[in-house]
Amino acid sequence: MFHVSQLSDVPTSSHASATHDRGGRFATPPALVELDSADLLGGRREVLIRHGNETYRLRHTRNDKLILTK
Repeated sequence: MFHVSQLSDVPTSSHASATHDRGGRFATPPALVELDSADLLGGRREVLIRHGNETYRLRHTRNDKLILTK
């Protein structure tokens, strides 16, 4: 499991599926990263997440669920 502070060390890709390498061949997609919600929320009940030009709200409910809204 990764902590949020370690994310700068994790390779990322702008594509969710397989990508092409420079020769046009399919490259292996990046490995999934597992984040602990407590690390992501940092003790808060909600956080704002920027994705491109959009802002999303991640909320931890009283029923111990996570809700992501635009």
